[in-house]
Amino acid sequence: MSEQAFHALVAGRVQGVSYRASARAEALRLGLCGWVRNLQDGRVEVWFGGEAEACARFLAWLRQGPPGASVSELLHEPVSYVAHAGFEVRASR
Repeated sequence: MSEQAFHALVAGRVQGVSYRASARAEALRLGLCGWVRNLQDGRVEVWFGGEAEACARFLAWLRQGPPGASVSELLHEPVSYVAHAGFEVRASR
């Protein structure tokens, strides 16, 4: 099993639409670890890691988001994998 990790920034209508809670639920469903938080500029920041196929599926989910969201841009880059316990919603930054 090859593990990957990504840092992502999601722009559009992604705050006030349960994006973070939905992202957490999807990440846990896929067996990923990491975190998600709102940024002051209206974007959502996500760090996640796990099995390569699960990461690819989560990236696809991030492009869509939950019902009510409208993603206009998804920027992501691979980062070093560091295991986290679970997937948490962090305080806004």
